[in-house]
Amino acid sequence: MPRIAVDVLLKREILDPQGRAVEEALPGLGYDGVSEVRVGKHLELVVDAPDDELAARVDAMCEGFLTNPVIESYRWRVIDDAERADA
Repeated sequence: MPRIAVDVLLKREILDPQGRAVEEALPGLGYDGVSEVRVGKHLELVVDAPDDELAARVDAMCEGFLTNPVIESYRWRVIDDAERADA
């Protein structure tokens, strides 16, 4: 069964106060030259679906439950064990 990584961010036109706070804090911590910081969420799930249905199922989950499509965008990909967030 494929492991799916989903990254969710606020849409570009939506103000990202967390991203702005991080961006403003970094120079004070010695990290200069960083801009356009966006803060989002990362989800990992294992989906039991035939290959020909996988994309439709993941998109349906993302659009119907995992994101707020009015203010958030998402992208997903199939990952292997080495790419897991807890690896």
